[in-house]
Amino acid sequence: MRAAEQREQVVARQFRTGEEVSRQAREDSAVMRILTWNLFHGRAVPDRPRPLGGAFAACLREWEWDAALLQEVPPWWPPHLAAACGAQSFTARTSRNQVLPLARVFAARRPDIVKSWGGGSNAILVRGHRVTAHAQLRLRLRPERRVVHAVRRDDGLWLANLHASAYDRAEAQVDITRAAAAVRGWAGDEPAIFGGDMNTRRPQVPGFAHAGGHVIDHVFGHGYVVAAPVQTLAAGGLSDHEPVLATLKPA
Repeated sequence: MRAAEQREQVVARQFRTGEEVSRQAREDSAVMRILTWNLFHGRAVPDRPRPLGGAFAACLREWEWDAALLQEVPPWWPPHLAAACGAQSFTARTSRNQVLPLARVFAARRPDIVKSWGGGSNAILVRGHRVTAHAQLRLRLRPERRVVHAVRRDDGLWLANLHASAYDRAEAQVDITRAAAAVRGWAGDEPAIFGGDMNTRRPQVPGFAHAGGHVIDHVFGHGYVVAAPVQTLAAGGLSDHEPVLATLKPA
């Protein structure tokens, strides 16, 4: 074989290898790591008679995720959590916020005593992308206020968060169905990832594919599919829910 032909073959192999590396890099950059975690109003199991905001922030800071979908968050926490994690925060108030300024005084010091009466919110934290929209829909007022909210990243991906009604699986499914329809309406033709505390072990989410879950905490994708098995993370007894990390990629 002539030397010129050998050089051409080497160049061709290098070109193909470069294409494969470039394609893998594009695929890796499109993978989404979605954390969903119910923070139990900033409490631990067993209860600890002290503020735990720093402990929750430390966990969130150390874990690798692109978006965190959080429920039962003390309403004053999201900006502090986001600052600790190098993220942006977007909050939707939920229930028991009528006397929030007073409740905060006590809940900030003894979350184990005040419990859910310290006020509640859902929060979305986003790393690495600018957010161009934040949408919210109230799903119900009774027995407790429930909302779905979502953000749109600057690449067109929507991220939605829900804490569905508790203690009644049928009512939880009503919330899930309404929330999924709202998210699809906001997203239009753009992809969306939907997750949170569904309060049912087998939620049905029209228009979305299941990407993983643990007990009642789940993540779903529209235009995104499973990229790796779902994981639960160790949080050292913080919350009565295990943090769930789902990994998705474009379909």
